[in-house]
Amino acid sequence: MSVFDADGPARIEQLFAAQLDAGLHHGAQLAVYRGEDRVLSLTGGEVGPDGDPVTPDQKFVLFSCTKPYTAACVHHLVDEGDLAYDDPLTEYWPEYADPGTEKAETTVADVLTHRAGLALTDLDRQPDTWTDWDASVSILENATPQGLGEPAYHPVSFGFLAGELVRRVTGRSVGRYARDHIFEPIEMDDTHIGLPESEPDDVATLTGFADPDRCRTPDSGLGLDRGDSAATFNRESIHRAEIPAAGGVGTAADMARFYACLANGGRIGDDRILDTDTVATLTRVHAQTERDPTLGVPRRYGLGVVRAGTAHDKYGTLAPDAVFGHGGLGSSVAWADPETGVAFAYVTNGIRDPLEHRQRVNELADAVRHVYA
Repeated sequence: MSVFDADGPARIEQLFAAQLDAGLHHGAQLAVYRGEDRVLSLTGGEVGPDGDPVTPDQKFVLFSCTKPYTAACVHHLVDEGDLAYDDPLTEYWPEYADPGTEKAETTVADVLTHRAGLALTDLDRQPDTWTDWDASVSILENATPQGLGEPAYHPVSFGFLAGELVRRVTGRSVGRYARDHIFEPIEMDDTHIGLPESEPDDVATLTGFADPDRCRTPDSGLGLDRGDSAATFNRESIHRAEIPAAGGVGTAADMARFYACLANGGRIGDDRILDTDTVATLTRVHAQTERDPTLGVPRRYGLGVVRAGTAHDKYGTLAPDAVFGHGGLGSSVAWADPETGVAFAYVTNGIRDPLEHRQRVNELADAVRHVYA
């Protein structure tokens, strides 16, 4: 068949392959659901430089695409009646703040909307600490909030704040709770917050790509050295640890299924992970800013997800405001459109700068929307 005769899905496959051929990453997966059905599943490239071919069950580092999984654990506890969004953190975690201080006013909703005032702390600069849960939590207990109540993206602290809340309420780690109440119920068999010791460390190898030549570098993103980030997240110790804001591992197929479940009100097939009203609450806008102090771009925050509505989104250039999802450090993105029931997940092992990453994911998102929305 001539390339000119390719239908919609085949043209998406051509675009997917073209990005691999251009060297934007070594390997990738793309999965799309429409309603409860997976309508597209693509894999290509290699697990790392000169590595084995990528397979559908190949695990990738998910970076901040982990955050909605962690948030879903908190939402599940709300459904169970074990906590409420307006509850102060200190109700469950007294050591978090001294009584009567501003920090003691931090609520569960503040954590989920990046308004806890701990956007950048010593924890962000100490990746070796992330594998020590108690040490990481201690840093946050001793940190002084800056801008409490104002939205500012929390790259690392989001996960330890939400994860410690889960541990305090349930006595279980966030990784175990996610497995029992989010991943296993909807058959996300290849996704983990903390790779189990029983499984081999065969996570795809990351590469941090240098800036391309251009007139100037956009003043957006976390400003991290991509090579250093790749080296950090290629460590087995990082894969094994529970780093619930940035260290999950999994597949595009699992992630698309998660978002398909949310787009369907928290249910897929006969299995439900969240109440319909809870999904409606978590996906609406709770905080927004025209310039997020951490990222330097506009953001609209739900309770653990990011809503569409700006030119800096990575959900496609035509994404309606109702679309919600999350991205992961210049490498991956996932989203759902509740109006059409389309859910999209794209994971790669190539960390690109914010502009390049936005361009490649928006190309695919637009192509998917054209065919399936």
